[in-house]
Amino acid sequence: MRLGINLGYWGAGMDSDNLEVAKEADRLGYDVCWAAEAYGSDAPTVLAWVAARTERIDVGSAIMQIPARQPAMTAMTAATLDSLSGGRFRLGLGVSGPQVSEGWYGVKFDKPLARTREYVEIVRKAMTRERLSYDGEHWTLPLPGGPGKPIKLTVHPEREHIPLYIAAIGPKNLEQTGEIADGTLLIFPSADHLEETALRHIRAGREKAGKTMDGFDVCPTLPLAVGDDVSGLADMFRPYTALYVGGMGSRKQNFYNQLAQRMGYEKEAAEIQDKYLAGDKAGAAAAVPHQLIDQTALLGPVERIAERMQAYAAAGVTTLTLAPAGFTLDERLTALRAGTDALERAGVA
Repeated sequence: MRLGINLGYWGAGMDSDNLEVAKEADRLGYDVCWAAEAYGSDAPTVLAWVAARTERIDVGSAIMQIPARQPAMTAMTAATLDSLSGGRFRLGLGVSGPQVSEGWYGVKFDKPLARTREYVEIVRKAMTRERLSYDGEHWTLPLPGGPGKPIKLTVHPEREHIPLYIAAIGPKNLEQTGEIADGTLLIFPSADHLEETALRHIRAGREKAGKTMDGFDVCPTLPLAVGDDVSGLADMFRPYTALYVGGMGSRKQNFYNQLAQRMGYEKEAAEIQDKYLAGDKAGAAAAVPHQLIDQTALLGPVERIAERMQAYAAAGVTTLTLAPAGFTLDERLTALRAGTDALERAGVA
């Protein structure tokens, strides 16, 4: 099992610290550094900056939002970043959610599975540098009856095949991800529930494509906080968990809330959402069960974190992405170093 880091969103007040975290992860031998985007910082700009200031660590988008870009533009960006970084780019994609897709990008959030499949097919075809033509439900290239003609990518990526990941939560999306992608980006992963909530669906998709799980990267992100007070550390992540379980998407379309329900927290997920959508964010955070946070984060002393890493490796995780928490840069760097210490103690590298 390898280690990665997730810097989250740029512009949250820790930008200079984030770069130092990425540089330290590079020095420590972390495998990949991911950056996110929603409706603030964009991932490719951050990744270009990080790649320019590091030497070995891969840089990956977690995620580049499908409604934000035409697929050919995403292929251009991926090829450019792979070339500039010396073959260190990983392309993570996702459909985002209805509020961002329709409210920010003006793109209807419909048929996300079909849209994702077509998007991936076009991106992959464009990056082969063959002349691009496509006839689908959501994209037709070139547009019929106009001056457009099939053209090909002029940039040469460093590698013939850039690893492509999809952020997936729901069973159907997970199955399709196993079928069409090289890896998956997971959020709120519990080692105890990983098989039932994710891996069995991914495996079904791999089998549909005539493939095994060999070479497929299972890449969940977990917050990491080091210390002896596990309960106190868990409280750091109450607002974060409440935001996703209670406030992401709409009442009817909140994929994180649905995931919490599949993990056995039906009543708690409903309470968190009710309070969050009513404007009671503090109450929503207080309603998050300690066990839910503890199951989906790495908390405690190094020895406890090492035991949890063993559980994730046994469950089928191949790249464990950490989001080191702390109120200062030193605290985040300490957590980052504890991650490598824990992996060594776990004996699963």
